[in-house]
Amino acid sequence: MASFKKSDLSSFQDRTRIAILFVTVCFVLLLSRLVWLQIINHGKYSTLAENNRIAIVPAPAMRGLLIDRNGIVIGRNYSALTLDVNVSEIESSVDKLIDDLSEIIAISPRDRRNFKRSLEDARNMGTFPLRSMLNEVETARFMANRYRFPGVEIRSRNFREYPYNELGSHMIGYIGRVSQKDKERMQSEISNATESDDASELKNAFLPGIQYVGKIGIEQSYEHVLRGVPGYDQVEITAGGRPIRTLSSFPSKPGKNVILSVDIKLQYLVEQLYGNFRGAFVAIEPATGDVLAFVSKPNFNPNDFVEGIDSATWKELNESKSRPLYNRPLKGLYPPASTYKPFMALAALELGIRTPSQAIADPGFFTLGTHTFRDDKKGGHGMVDMEKSIVESCDTYYYLLAREMGVNTMHDFMRPLGFGQKTGIDLDGEAVGILPSTEWKKKYFKKPEQQKWFEGETISLGIGQGYNSFTILQVAHALANVVNEGVVMKPHLVKAVEDPFTRQQKLTTPKESYRLNFKPENIDVIKKSMVAVNQVGTSAKSFKDAPYTNAGKTGTSQVFSLNSKEYNHATTPEFLRDHALFVAFAPAEKPTIVIALIVENAGFGAQYAAPIARKALDFYINGKWPKEIPEWKRAP
Repeated sequence: MASFKKSDLSSFQDRTRIAILFVTVCFVLLLSRLVWLQIINHGKYSTLAENNRIAIVPAPAMRGLLIDRNGIVIGRNYSALTLDVNVSEIESSVDKLIDDLSEIIAISPRDRRNFKRSLEDARNMGTFPLRSMLNEVETARFMANRYRFPGVEIRSRNFREYPYNELGSHMIGYIGRVSQKDKERMQSEISNATESDDASELKNAFLPGIQYVGKIGIEQSYEHVLRGVPGYDQVEITAGGRPIRTLSSFPSKPGKNVILSVDIKLQYLVEQLYGNFRGAFVAIEPATGDVLAFVSKPNFNPNDFVEGIDSATWKELNESKSRPLYNRPLKGLYPPASTYKPFMALAALELGIRTPSQAIADPGFFTLGTHTFRDDKKGGHGMVDMEKSIVESCDTYYYLLAREMGVNTMHDFMRPLGFGQKTGIDLDGEAVGILPSTEWKKKYFKKPEQQKWFEGETISLGIGQGYNSFTILQVAHALANVVNEGVVMKPHLVKAVEDPFTRQQKLTTPKESYRLNFKPENIDVIKKSMVAVNQVGTSAKSFKDAPYTNAGKTGTSQVFSLNSKEYNHATTPEFLRDHALFVAFAPAEKPTIVIALIVENAGFGAQYAAPIARKALDFYINGKWPKEIPEWKRAP
């Protein structure tokens, strides 16, 4: 019996020791886990718990206004209610959610497409508007069913509006939903920003609050000024995601207003004058480089792009032969035609190749080898000096001059004027153009037999044809440099940035870039000759009885080679017809405005381009409005 008891006791003690060991191990494990959770990873889990309790609600900044030189607002904001979806909080698929919401609020196929596109751009993370511009009935209907849709809220949002629709669309641009590329670009801006840069303010900002960015035009190039600094609210929420109270608030900082150099009334007038024609028009104040008008026709409505353009409109814009999305003043490359002749004449004077009185006998053609270059006037212009060569637009004079100068001499003189290089205007995507030289041809062509420069290629350069290919912006800039006595001012569309609270303006007008040491008497010869063009020359009809002194030069540029056939405007297909060009400045004695324009496939410059310039100058110089054009009306 004692033996049994001893054995039983031993077994009991073994079991007790095992139990104590097991309990000790469990306690050590629990204690270790407690140390791991409460001490080692306290920060991590404290943050997770706090995130379950606190929601960060972005507060986007109010975007700055776009204002023309006379105080007219051309880009503004308005508030409206939107139906927002936080993708991370929805319990069903996106398609089912939209289908269920459609039973309460009308959601169009376009709304659905735009929403899904936003999800794709943001990789299905974040909060996005599904429907905008909710009315009172729709708002009440959703609020009554809100419990059915976790992650869906109604919020007040700011929207961008362009009150004049198509007017100045290529210049103004538009904003759109921020994409992944936009986010990466912003991060790069922030990391490279200095303390004085606007982008430096974003270093401590809540970047998800930036939901729209400029995509093209001034909206893009001045994005860092216009967007402001987003803020956010820390909101305590329930387990179901309902807000309880705001714990802290970090207000957004509105963007600065941008004051344009453009006269929007002049812009409107010119766009109306173009009618259904295609083309480009640039007006510059030579003393400052202020761009007064920047017209590209046809244009588009930037409001279509703000919330995402529908596929039908996008297809129409992209497939149109008229290319309404193409920024012609900035990117369109054209032969300058006879508007190049005043610059050639100035080169001849400055380089000592010609004097104003030196004349040539014009038979109406120039022959080089077996090729004959013809003048537009059969039988020629007779004896032609420099002024007559510009007034009557004598081709033969410039055939001879181009041969004497040579391609490289022309290149070296024209480049400082701004031809064949970017002007530096404050828009992205400016084209360089082509100012030919022997070196350019070697780089441009790959085959050795194509790289050789032939003398015959030089001749047509003298009349602004051949390889010459420039933007209308470059032509306007070059003429502004000449009439500004060789002082080169960089063209710009923005002249000041304005604080939205104090209205204090900070000028952004660039200082002079450099000076061209032209002789004043040579510039006077060119100006006097161009004045005569509008008095007795090719554009005299358009400028008859003008009450101010003015100067100009017509041009008609070939779109394709005639191959010795006679050009017939009426029988030539529209897109193969000649371009009409014109350059002008006024008042002639001290110019305040320089104009360069092209009317694509219209025909003769004197007939189609010069009248537009005359009416634009009448308005800008004298305030005269054409009777046939509807009066300007300020947007409500």
